[in-house]
Amino acid sequence: MPALPEVLKQREYRLLFSGYVASLLGDGMVAVALAFAVLDNGGSPSELGLVLAARLLALLASLLAGGVIADRIERRKVMVAADLTRLVSQGVLAALLIQGHPSIPMIAALTAITGAATGFFNPASTGLVPLIVEPRHLHQANGLRGTAQAVGEIFGPLLAGLLVVAASPGWALAIDAATFAVSAAFLAKLRLPPRTQAQAQSFLEDLKQGWGAFTEHTWVWSFVLTVSLANIFWGAWSALGPVVAKQDLGGAAAWGTVLAAFGAGGVLGGATAIRTNPRRPMLVVVVTGPIFAFPLALLAAHAQTPALAVAAFFCGFVVTLGNAIWESTLQRHIAPDEMSRVSAYDWFGSLAFYPIGLALWGPISGQIGIYPSLWLAFGLMNVVMLAMFTVKDVYTLTNAPPTRDAPEPVAPH
Repeated sequence: MPALPEVLKQREYRLLFSGYVASLLGDGMVAVALAFAVLDNGGSPSELGLVLAARLLALLASLLAGGVIADRIERRKVMVAADLTRLVSQGVLAALLIQGHPSIPMIAALTAITGAATGFFNPASTGLVPLIVEPRHLHQANGLRGTAQAVGEIFGPLLAGLLVVAASPGWALAIDAATFAVSAAFLAKLRLPPRTQAQAQSFLEDLKQGWGAFTEHTWVWSFVLTVSLANIFWGAWSALGPVVAKQDLGGAAAWGTVLAAFGAGGVLGGATAIRTNPRRPMLVVVVTGPIFAFPLALLAAHAQTPALAVAAFFCGFVVTLGNAIWESTLQRHIAPDEMSRVSAYDWFGSLAFYPIGLALWGPISGQIGIYPSLWLAFGLMNVVMLAMFTVKDVYTLTNAPPTRDAPEPVAPH
């Protein structure tokens, strides 16, 4: 592999990637900062789950609308507007946490605004990449993005853990807010190819057309359904993991270390994705999928921080590699004018049941205990992931040559 991936020689992708690097570092801090913002304000495990669920519910509520809008107007504008909204919502929350102890409902409300803006940003982002990146470089583009996200997940949690211990979760969220301003500044400089005006039709007709494109391929909807169900059980990691860390592992610093190890694995996964373009992409994704559940088993087995970090490392590797292959495969096989809507259904379906998991595992742990709950989540998650091996398209889908044209070159100013 060359020292500099070919895709980074393209100006537009360099700008997009620079914005990713900034905002993903801030995003890596949120998991630790938000969890301990709730717990340090007297919140219970159930309230932590509800705050996390509020963000995801708002994201889900806006995803489908975000996909339609991103396929109708310039995707860059949608992303900039979303970034500026998140700058305000995260900035206000950070200020409230630094100044005092906001109520749990206030934390949930501001977190929900951030989630709603993300619901507009994500489909536009996925749809923007194939407009500025040649099809043969899509695996590099998505691999680099995954690598940037993983790096953010290494340094973000570590920095957040230090800030929580030394000052307040609010300072971590303040940095996250600032990164959205940086991202918006880079996005504003993008020059995109001319946009073909789509035939005017109603919002519902746009949704229906996107649904048809989403359900046309069995490998698409079956995988999204599998991830959606698996995320119910992964909610136990997000909702109960910080509680175990606070009670048995030493607190925010230990949990930050585990999440950082997840990010370190993601760096390797992203680097692998940059140089990997598998002939049968979905088979690679499905084969590595069950590794995703292993950290739940070690958490349930009272493992100490080093063992949890190792499991998180391998989990991060397969998640980042799998996501990069998945997004590249979608971007190759879905028409550009439908990409954001299909991406919206992908995001919506993948996350649809995750808020239920976040809200559910706190009460379940109150009835049967934290560690039995983690074992239950691990077992059920494996059943769901292994079911994907019954889908025929997993074995037959190949990394065929792209069926769409390369993006038109952008004329320099």
